[in-house]
Amino acid sequence: MPGFTPFTAPAFVLAEDDVDTDIIFPARFLLHTERKGLGRFAFHDRPALLEAYEAAGKPPVLLAGANFGCGSSREHAVWSLDGMGLTAVFAPSFGEIFRGNCANNGMVAGMMEPATLAALQALAKTGNDLAIDLAAQTVTCAGQEFAFTVPDSDREMLLAGWNNTTRILALHGQDITAFEKAQRSAAPWLWTEETEA
Repeated sequence: MPGFTPFTAPAFVLAEDDVDTDIIFPARFLLHTERKGLGRFAFHDRPALLEAYEAAGKPPVLLAGANFGCGSSREHAVWSLDGMGLTAVFAPSFGEIFRGNCANNGMVAGMMEPATLAALQALAKTGNDLAIDLAAQTVTCAGQEFAFTVPDSDREMLLAGWNNTTRILALHGQDITAFEKAQRSAAPWLWTEETEA
């Protein structure tokens, strides 16, 4: 996936706390295992929210309430948000697994102080665009700068365009190759055609 680049866009405000992964992606749709097309299930049981989001022009930024993405660990929740066009979510706090799933799938999950987020939500509601800079961890809106935080490892992944696997390979690929070479010499019986494939 491509690395994050700064962008400017409108935002949608969902100032509701404790929006869990079952609200984001209802459990009955978990049988769908392909990531493509899951956006159609996002907030499926909240038609008024979907209508408001579509009426707002489907902005790529969501300004959410506290504890966004709490509940189960389903990665489908992030996939469905991505499928509906979101690239960044800002909230006072996130479900921990949801936040990690965001980073692993190229979506910014930025944490803001509640008062900071409330001020940004007020500006976004009046139609102001947000300029998002992940490297600086700032959102600029209506001439004002708002700070957010993303854990360092998540920010590194997002800026580089890595997921967990590509991050490990990028940072430790040479060590892995050296280990495999040494093990191949020390224990050749472990290395068959199947393990080398």
